Amino acid sequence: MAESISLINNGFYDHLNSLWYEGGEDHPISLLRAENRVRTPWVAKTIEDTLGASKHVLDVGCGAGLLSNFLSLLGHQVTGIDLSYTSLRYAKERDVSKSVRYLQANANSMPFEDDSFDAVCAMDLLEHVETPWQVVREAARVLKPGGVFFFHTFNRNLLSYLMIIKAVEWFIPRTPKNMHVYNLFIKPEELQKAMMDVGFGKPQFVGLRPAFMSRATWRMVLKRRVESDFLFKFVKSLKTGYCGFATLKSC
Repeated sequence: MAESISLINNGFYDHLNSLWYEGGEDHPISLLRAENRVRTPWVAKTIEDTLGASKHVLDVGCGAGLLSNFLSLLGHQVTGIDLSYTSLRYAKERDVSKSVRYLQANANSMPFEDDSFDAVCAMDLLEHVETPWQVVREAARVLKPGGVFFFHTFNRNLLSYLMIIKAVEWFIPRTPKNMHVYNLFIKPEELQKAMMDVGFGKPQFVGLRPAFMSRATWRMVLKRRVESDFLFKFVKSLKTGYCGFATLKSC
């Protein structure tokens, strides 16, 4: 498990194109779509419950806009940033609302003024960068006081190594090499400390993992394909994947 953090492979995102939204049952992007079917409504409902309607939302590492485009249809004013130009191009093509502002930008140094957004989302991002605490710091900077930071990432332990890295390599044939690197996984207590150090309140966590006993999971094992009914679900355990959110304290 002692993989070098310099080996992280983010280049494969440049070549996904339409696989972001359909096809690719033998590629791990299909797992990301399945995660989004659970995470995206959760983000939307939490924004509504904690902040209200029509908010300024920043989606950091937005990819092809799976979350950004969904939130825009709910009336939010959404900005999505990513380093992948081709992903951003496809995000714009799939933006039915034609209202999302997509920018090619680095999460470590976001091109926005302080206190610009009501909510910032970093879904499947923190484990793909070598400086996650800088991303957290930037999220705090661009958030308005009382704003909410959302995240999804992976815990760092033997179980998550076996499930998130090795099992995906075993059961999903077109898994890119070094799509995830174990050393970049983040323990919840590490993330909590980093967030509270820059002014967030104590985050609320919830686990997210596949529904292991579903028929779709067994079909994935037997057929090595992730079909459209593959399920993720929220759980109490944070041992593998986990989501959460925290509110930025007022000065």
